[in-house]
Amino acid sequence: MNVKVDKLSLEYGNYAALQDVSFELTDKKIYGLLGRNGAGKTSLLSILASFREQSAGSVTINGEAPFENASIMQQVAFLYNKDYKDETDSVKKLLDGVERFRPNFDREYAEYLVKRFKLDQKKAIKKLSKGMQSAVNVTIGLASRAPLTIFDEVYLGMDAPSRDIFYKELLEDQERHPRTIILSTHLVSEMDYLFDEVLLLHGGKIMLHENYDELISKGAKITGNANVVDDFVQSKQSIHEERLGGTKAVTILGELSGDERRIASDKGIEIAPVTLHELFVHLTKEDDVYETKS
Repeated sequence: MNVKVDKLSLEYGNYAALQDVSFELTDKKIYGLLGRNGAGKTSLLSILASFREQSAGSVTINGEAPFENASIMQQVAFLYNKDYKDETDSVKKLLDGVERFRPNFDREYAEYLVKRFKLDQKKAIKKLSKGMQSAVNVTIGLASRAPLTIFDEVYLGMDAPSRDIFYKELLEDQERHPRTIILSTHLVSEMDYLFDEVLLLHGGKIMLHENYDELISKGAKITGNANVVDDFVQSKQSIHEERLGGTKAVTILGELSGDERRIASDKGIEIAPVTLHELFVHLTKEDDVYETKS
């Protein structure tokens, strides 16, 4: 499944939700889509799922525009925080309907997930708790096995044990039936281990798109005497600074060579890794846009 987005923009009146967004997903991987509230995540995913059409630019899935394209949309599953307050069908009837329209739907696996999440198949969807409704969405998304499966904060309302089941099943079923999966989330620290690649959306623009392991290896927290640290990081891309007395900690985005690490050690500087959550928070600060030092 190839997903290509080229110079994509979306406007609501005078408001630009997405601006000149470009990226390509070429492999059967789990992609983490991160961004603060209002960054444009749901707008982007809605276009990929043909819920709306872009204002400018293009989107292709396997070389075809997905909007109003039935053959492509059968291959895309978009699960989101849906309001089921008017849904009178039972869980069983809902799954029956999904099975009719999803060519890769595995009913046996869906039944297994229903038991795992302790869902009452006879109960009307609207009478389920928010967490149980989210579990229904997860069940549909996993069991549909669509070549492109999108989960837009579908875990909302689920308790920690239910989220753990979701993550475990996601990884195991991805191993058995690889496909392109996009996970949009705010729970970065809880879900980062699921991601093969990370896309960071900020202010309607793609800030970065990188392999998870490579991205994490680029971040480091440099701590030591303030003057020594300032001298050490002067050629680095600083994304966050903290100071306590004469001690300073600077978070950088950029790889350190072996020689640089030895120099840091000789100067009494401590180098510590950073998490994806820390990178996400620092890179998307609203009041402190980072600059690349030259």
